[in-house]
Parts: sequence; C-alpha cells; structure tokens
Amino acid sequence: MAIIISDDDVRKHLTMSECIEAMDVCFGDFSEGKAKTLPRLRYRVDAPDDPTREYFANVHIGAVPSYGMACVRAGSNMLAKGGVPSRKSTSSPDATNWTVIILYDLNNAEPVAFMHESQLSGVRVGATTGVAVDKVARDDVTELGLFGTGRQAKANCEAICTARPSIKRVKVFSPTRENREAFPGLLKLPGVEIVPVESSEEVVVGADIVCSMTNSTTPTFDGNLLKGGQMVISVANSDVTLKRHEVDEITFTRASDIIINDWDSVVSNQQTELLDLIDTGAVDRERVFELGDLCTGEVAVKQTNDNIVYYKNNTGLGMQFAAAGAVIYNKMKNEDTNRVVPPEWLAAEDYP
Repeated sequence: MAIIISDDDVRKHLTMSECIEAMDVCFGDFSEGKAKTLPRLRYRVDAPDDPTREYFANVHIGAVPSYGMACVRAGSNMLAKGGVPSRKSTSSPDATNWTVIILYDLNNAEPVAFMHESQLSGVRVGATTGVAVDKVARDDVTELGLFGTGRQAKANCEAICTARPSIKRVKVFSPTRENREAFPGLLKLPGVEIVPVESSEEVVVGADIVCSMTNSTTPTFDGNLLKGGQMVISVANSDVTLKRHEVDEITFTRASDIIINDWDSVVSNQQTELLDLIDTGAVDRERVFELGDLCTGEVAVKQTNDNIVYYKNNTGLGMQFAAAGAVIYNKMKNEDTNRVVPPEWLAAEDYP
C-alpha cells in the first residue's frame, strides 16, 4: 500500500550526500538510455474569478530502473498574472503548496508513495549541482561565490561544499541586506566561513566557483568579471512560460564548455538564452554537453587554472524525483508509524 512522505520525512531520511549519489546514478542511467524522463511541462491558465491572477502547472515525469521507481510530479500553484513561478500558492492565507509527487513501483506499476515536494525540490536541484561539481571542479577549490539566499541557494551551497570539502569560505550576496546577513545562520557547514558581501563584484572576484541561485529575471553579474580558472553555475532558465536571463551572454560565450542536464528540454522548453547564441554561432553546439555523459565517463570536462566552465542546471527532470524518492521510500517502507493509503482506494478495474 502507498505511504505518505512529508517534508519532515525528507529532512529525516535524505542527506545531501545520499541525494548526490542518487543523482549521479539517475543521470548515468539516463546517459545509457535506461532511465526515462520527459522535458517538464509548464502551462498557465487565467483564473476564472480573478483576472489579476493565473493558475500555473509544472509537471515532471520520469523513471530510474536502477532504483526500480517511476514518478509523476504534479505542480499546482496560483500566481499573480505573469509572475515568477513559486512552489507556494498565493491563493490561501497560509500559502499552501498543493504539489504532489507520486512514486510508482516499476515491477508492478503500483503507487507506493505520495510525497510532499517542497523540501525534496531544493535538495534534488542542489544535489544535481553537487554531481556537476564532483565531475568538473578542481580538487583544490577553496572559495565559493553565491548569489541568492533562498531555498535553492541554501541547498546548492550545501551540495557544493559536500562535493568539495576543500571549500573554506562562501561569499554570499542578496540585494536585500537583511537576507544576506541572515544567511550564515541558516547553514551549518563545519569548517566553512560564510561571509555576506555588499556587491555582485565581491561575489565573483577571487571565487573558484560562482553560483547564482535566484529568482532574478536579469543577469546577476557581469560576465566580464570572470577570470580563467572559474566554474560558473546557474539555475534560472527562459522557457515557454517566462523569459529569464540569470547569466549574461558574455558568460556563455567566454565558457570553454557548457554543461546542461538535458538537451531535449533546452529545445522543447525554448530556452532561448542558449539556443539563440547557438543559432548565431556565438556558442558552439559541440561544446555543450549533457551531465549524464560526464557521469558515465563518456565525456570529460574539467575546470583548470585557465578555462571557464559553465554548468547550466537547466531543467528539473522527473527522474530526479524518482531516484531521490526511492532512497527515502526504501528507508520508510517498513516503519510501523507510516500513514498509508489502502490499495483499494486507488486500484481501478482493468481495461475490458
């Protein structure tokens, strides 16, 4: 029977290092053609009762045979008309998140879990960044420059420091002073000093890794500030629902190599900030690689003392939820205290 997995269960049963390992496995499966994942589907519909607001859906589908799990993540939110997507609905006073992840057993097609997604979403994005850092970053990196102070910034900071424990200092910037000053208290990273800084320039200059995890629709720093020997990471992307450019064209064109999660998503979601540069010849398509190919060793991309490598964490994929969800489910499935959904509530008659 299916169990309920809450955000608190995710915090209890999934460490960042475990999630990084799960992402490494699922992207490797994907590269080898075993894992299945479709580009995420997003759409907006005007709210019938309020012309200033709209319904926003964000759907992920995928399966990872190495974990015996498939999933559907059904995102469901309300936004101000044309607003930036958020996992929290603005339709209720308590900002309830109605998004649900359903896990299915690949051996019998039975739903085995219904999950909250807020906590897992941040962790799986951060863990995927952790995989990229593990495959690409130099072993001797010591300083991280971080844009953003929200959930994604926190998770990615933890993941990068997990993948490279050589990091001793994090410089963090948010345009909101109280947010950047509060950020060091949000993370417990032994041996790592987290320092709020006053400008984007301070974040970039001298950092071995520059990571932008914000909801900004415009570039968070000037790519001319980058020097050889830096790795750049970002999460924001243009797509069919919203045009965002968290990293400028200079960063794209100066990068010797660009790593993405999934090329099909670049095309189907119309991620124009990369596609347009490829179309004009400013970026060589042959220098754009999928993360899974680094996981299998088919491709090797390395940060050196001279080059600039850019990891564009360009899309969320259903297989990420399937793999991480399987880790949590396998820890919880035999607990006596689980809340359960009886199979007879879900099983329907077979097709005639």
